[in-house]
Amino acid sequence: MTRVWFVTGASRGLGRAFAEAALAAGDRVVAASRNVQPLEELAQKYPGRLVRLPLDVSDRAAVFETVERAVAAFGRLDVVVNNAGNLLFGMVEEATEEQLRAHFDVNFFGAVWVAQAVVPHLRAQGSGHLLQVTSMGAGGGFASTGMYAAGKAALDSVSEALAMEVAPFGVKVTILQMGGYDTGLFTTGTVTTEPDPAYAELRAKLAEMWGDEAGPDPSTAAPVIMELVDLPEPPVRLIVGSASYDIVLQMEQARTEQYRAWERLSRVAAG
Repeated sequence: MTRVWFVTGASRGLGRAFAEAALAAGDRVVAASRNVQPLEELAQKYPGRLVRLPLDVSDRAAVFETVERAVAAFGRLDVVVNNAGNLLFGMVEEATEEQLRAHFDVNFFGAVWVAQAVVPHLRAQGSGHLLQVTSMGAGGGFASTGMYAAGKAALDSVSEALAMEVAPFGVKVTILQMGGYDTGLFTTGTVTTEPDPAYAELRAKLAEMWGDEAGPDPSTAAPVIMELVDLPEPPVRLIVGSASYDIVLQMEQARTEQYRAWERLSRVAAG
C-alpha cells in the first residue's frame, strides 16, 4: 500500500527532501508551507500524488483546518513530518519579546498545534507515524543559538510525553535530532537580533569556530527517514547524521561527567 504523508515546511530544506523521497517511493504527499509556489515543479512531476496547501503553523485555527483538508485529500494520514521552523540567531540578552514570542510560536507552539490536529485522525485509524523534527542541539543551549535550542528542547520533551500517550492506540512518535544540513535555516529561515557590541569578541570566535561550511545536502538524510518509516517498531529518538551522532554522545558524556563531579554536593540535599 502507498502511504500518505503530511509534511510541514515542505517548500525547502529537509521538508522538501523528505517530500521528494516519499513521492519517488510511490507515496502520496500533502505538502504544507507558507509559500507553496516552489513546489510547482514537484506537482507537475507527480500529478495527482502531491497536494500543496499554504499554511502558517503559528495560526492554530489554520493548522486544524489544513489538517482536515489534508485528510480529505487522500482519505488518511500515515506519516506526519512536523518540520516547519526557523532560527532566532543572537545572544539571549539581545532578543526582544516580539522576536522570542514569534520564534516559539513557530518552532514550539506551531509543532504542538500540528500534533494536536493530526493525533485524533491517527488514533481513530489505529496507526500512523509522527516525526518530530528537533535538533542535535536540543540537549543543551549554545551561545547565539540558545533560543533555537530552547524551542527544540521543549518540543523534544513534549514529543517524548506524546509518544507514551499515543502508543496504546498504535500511533508511533519519533523525535528526529537532526544534524546541521544545508537547509537555508541560517539564511532565509533566520531572524537576527540587534548585535550588542559587548559580544563582538564572542561573535568573532563563534564565526571562526563554525567557518563557512554549509553542511551536507538535506537529500542525504532522506534515505534514513525512508528506512525509519518502514520499521514496525521505530525508535522514539533518533540522531540523524554521522558527525552529529558523535557530537551528541560527547555532549551527553560531558554532562554525565559533570553530574558525577558534583555528586557529593547534590546528595547533601534530601529528595
